[in-house]
Amino acid sequence: MKRCAVFCGSRAGRHPEYTASAKVLGRVLAERNIELVYGGSSVGIMAAVADGVLENGGRVIGVLPEFLGSREVAHRKLTELHMVNTMRERKKMISDLSDGFISMPGGIGTMEEYFEMLTQEVLGQHIGKNGLLNINGYYSPLISFFDHMEEQGFLDAEVRRKIVVEEDPEILIERIFE
Repeated sequence: MKRCAVFCGSRAGRHPEYTASAKVLGRVLAERNIELVYGGSSVGIMAAVADGVLENGGRVIGVLPEFLGSREVAHRKLTELHMVNTMRERKKMISDLSDGFISMPGGIGTMEEYFEMLTQEVLGQHIGKNGLLNINGYYSPLISFFDHMEEQGFLDAEVRRKIVVEEDPEILIERIFE
């Protein structure tokens, strides 16, 4: 069975499309028999994607640091919930358990997770592909910045091609797991 890590916000954000797309992504993962691996929270977009998987009969593995248990509130309906000590342990476990990675809208934690997984992919340290789910144009400024990095000679064209971006969850999953 394949597993997909999803990095996203512990908040819902200002646009209802974020939560709606998270639920769709969860449904699609469940329909394709791909297990979700995520941060283990019961709030924000994180909860929506997990609920989308669970409501459609899929499996969900959460990884949550003890110190975030009160802030992000552990999701109690998961297939598995792993409690760890640090954010670094959380990210490593999520990475080790996953075959591919999707980043949805989120804050600096989501960005940090995305960039580490992309760097690992580029350096050949992880075979899983990374994708950005560009809901409501959320990642459009970042995509423009990637283009700027390439134009300025700081990002190779080969690396730029590894940056997978889609607006549709189904197409993104196809590209990540092709």
